[in-house]
Amino acid sequence: MGHVEILSTSTVLGLFNLKSGYLFGYSWLLGMSIWNSFIGGFIAYRALPRQQFGALQHRIFPVYFNLSILLSGGLLALWARSHPAVVEHIQNPLVADVAQAYTLAAVVFLQGSNRFVVGPLTSKTMFQRHKLEKAEGKSYNEKGVSAEMKAINKKFAQLHGISSLANLFSFFAVAFHGLWIANKGFL
Repeated sequence: MGHVEILSTSTVLGLFNLKSGYLFGYSWLLGMSIWNSFIGGFIAYRALPRQQFGALQHRIFPVYFNLSILLSGGLLALWARSHPAVVEHIQNPLVADVAQAYTLAAVVFLQGSNRFVVGPLTSKTMFQRHKLEKAEGKSYNEKGVSAEMKAINKKFAQLHGISSLANLFSFFAVAFHGLWIANKGFL
């Protein structure tokens, strides 16, 4: 029969440590990534008119990207602090601890790119398209739209595709890190 542990104030307070903080931060990052990438957006897309959906995404994504950067950056800092091999072998991604640091750094980079470069360009293009739709009196996907609308549509599709891919690769990196820590531990 296993050891029976009695809960006390000190055992409960002992739950608040770097390990639990790491796991909490990772869980938040993974859950938020799943919700924003695969669930929340689809619900909003079905529930709202297209332009309202775009305006909502314009407000949600900067917060999502900021939190992703903050959480993955914090996890990276804790990972590097608790795995000395990261600093010692930083140029060798075949070292498992270094590979995990690179994985977390990729999330920071991809979500940072989305937050500060691709996302703002996508939103700017989306709002240009909304304005042009109003001026032309046509939806962006109707027949007979102007050459300018076609150019904006192409630019928006490219930017949205880049943003979506960066977010998807970020999710894969977060999931890979989760598989690693589930099997090998984290701190």
